[in-house]
This record gives sequence, structure tokens and C-alpha cells, in this order.
Amino acid sequence: MQNICLTLQYDGTRYLGWNRPEKDGQHKTISYKITETLKKLTGEDITLYGGAKTDPGVHAMSQTASFRTGSSVSADDLRRMLNKYLPRDIFIQKAKTMPERFRADLNAASRTYEYRICTARVYNIFTAAYEAHIFPAPDVDAMKQASVFLLGKHNFRPFTPGRKKKGTEREIHDITFRQDEDLLTVRFTADDFLYQMPAVLAGTLLEAGLGIRTPESIKKIFTGEEKAGAPLEAKGLLLENIRY
Repeated sequence: MQNICLTLQYDGTRYLGWNRPEKDGQHKTISYKITETLKKLTGEDITLYGGAKTDPGVHAMSQTASFRTGSSVSADDLRRMLNKYLPRDIFIQKAKTMPERFRADLNAASRTYEYRICTARVYNIFTAAYEAHIFPAPDVDAMKQASVFLLGKHNFRPFTPGRKKKGTEREIHDITFRQDEDLLTVRFTADDFLYQMPAVLAGTLLEAGLGIRTPESIKKIFTGEEKAGAPLEAKGLLLENIRY
């Protein structure tokens, strides 16, 4: 058996995320498109383990996924064949054979997402599918002040609309901000993220930047005294990297 790891990127616009229950639109997910293509190539029912479970509409610059196969076709040949038959908005960048015990989901040390906000007066239609639009620009210093209260290990249950009640503790390693002319990029690195957590974090920090809440109010979200901000549009969110 070969244990193969894929590095891939995708435009998540028309998909319901990385994976989804069969009764809830599984065939419209990234993982389904890849496993079905692998099945045609190998004749096997493939179980695909993704390094990050991106949400509906979220894009990926560098996602990872691993699977085991009894096929003798080399990893690089599988990569070429996958790119031949996959939709044009999914692209396999690399494929390599890994040690038997490797799994893309279990061995990941951290995931990094970035949220992109266009702050120009006039929206650029050529990047509009991958950026939110906020004008005038928010106060980045206020967003930075608020982000300090999110760092470290916390129960992030208030920052997800998901129904999960247990196992919601996560650790945020870093939050950074970059303002390049008319583009504000907020980058989150954590051990893992809950459902829609990156988009909710971005929305909450944006409220601080717009003066809707104070930076210190983040502490009240954790105690239940206040609610987190609404999640920002998925189109502005990108899975940037997974570190092992």
C-alpha cells in the first residue's frame, strides 16, 4: 500500500466546503470531487484525509490531503492524471509518498488562514470574488488591540455558529495584519479552527476596527456577556498554509 500526500489549491466559490455529510450535499464538496476521480483512476474506494476542513465558499492556496492506495501508479503520475480529470478550479500542485503512519489531518501542527478586505473606494471587479469590500478602511490599530485578547488557548465555542458543545478549545498562535495600499490582510494561525471560526474572528475584529465594539469587549465574548461578530463573507477567506 502507498500512503500519498497531496498538496493542492482550489477556488471554493461553487463548493460546499472540503467535506460534508452525504445527506447534506456531499457531491458538491472538494473532497468528493477528488475521491471520485481517484476511484476512476485506481478502481478503489478512497478515504481522503484533509489537513483542514475549509467551509463553504472558502478558497485554499495550500491544502493538504492524504490517502492510502494499493495502486502501483507513482504519486507523480497520479498527480498528473488527477489534474487531467479534475474540474479546472481544483489543482494538485504536488504528490509524494509518505510514511505509513502519516495522516494529513492528525499530523498537522498548525493551520493558517488569511482574510482579505479591499478598502478602496471603488471595488476592483477582477479581485471581487476573493475579497470583501469595506470603505472607508477600518482602524487597524484597534483591530490589533482586540486581537491580543484572542491569542493563546481558549474555549472558542462563542466564535462558531456550529452546534459542537465539547472539544471546542483551540490555541491561536498568531494574528497579524498587513495593509498594502487598498488591501487589508488579516492572518490567523492556530492549532486548528472550529466551523466558520476564522470568518467569525475576522468579523469580530472588524467590528473593533469600525468602532462598533471596544477591543476589550473580546473578553466579554468569552464570558458570555457579549456575542461575537457575524462571520464575514466566505469569499474573502483563504487557507494559506498547513504546517507539519
